[in-house]
Amino acid sequence: MEDFNFESIHEEIKPVVFLISPSGFYSDISVKLKGENLVQNIAFVEKTWKKFLPDTPFRYEFLDENIAHLYENEERQGTLFFIFAGLAIFIACLGLFGLASFIAEQKTKEISIRKVLGASISQILQLMSRNFIILVLVASLIAFPFAYYGMYIWLQDFAYSIDLNTNWYIFIFSSLIALLIAIFTISTQVLKVATINPANTLRNE
Repeated sequence: MEDFNFESIHEEIKPVVFLISPSGFYSDISVKLKGENLVQNIAFVEKTWKKFLPDTPFRYEFLDENIAHLYENEERQGTLFFIFAGLAIFIACLGLFGLASFIAEQKTKEISIRKVLGASISQILQLMSRNFIILVLVASLIAFPFAYYGMYIWLQDFAYSIDLNTNWYIFIFSSLIALLIAIFTISTQVLKVATINPANTLRNE
């Protein structure tokens, strides 16, 4: 049969030999069951086991659970990274929201004048978000080497892993997500100011 990994992918594939015990003794038996009527199927296996091995306790575990135990650390790390990444994004959005609110408030009259002169809301949004987009792109370029190095070091713990050089699009995709989050955060404030009637803003000018 073809090579297969019977341990964690932290380990390389090792040789394995299957022997039919001449004494008829088996320490483990693998049984493939259908997903339907799982309880009844397990009960049937247990009944058959006790019929042939009445003095040996019947214990079983599912293969997917056994495999999941091999990656408990990765699951915990993934959960922690997800939580802290979510907190970091939330805090960054709060800061960006406050900065966008401040700038939009400072440029309320400028936005009103541009609307009077014929500027559309999309043009105003593009003008106000340009500097923020540049900052996000610069931040992404600074973060790329650190993210690449961190992922490279982490992947060294695995005998089999992806090649980051051929999966560079992951970094581009993350930058696009950051841009979308930034644009959405900025748009909420710019649109609020851009939709105000210019007459109300310029009345006392």
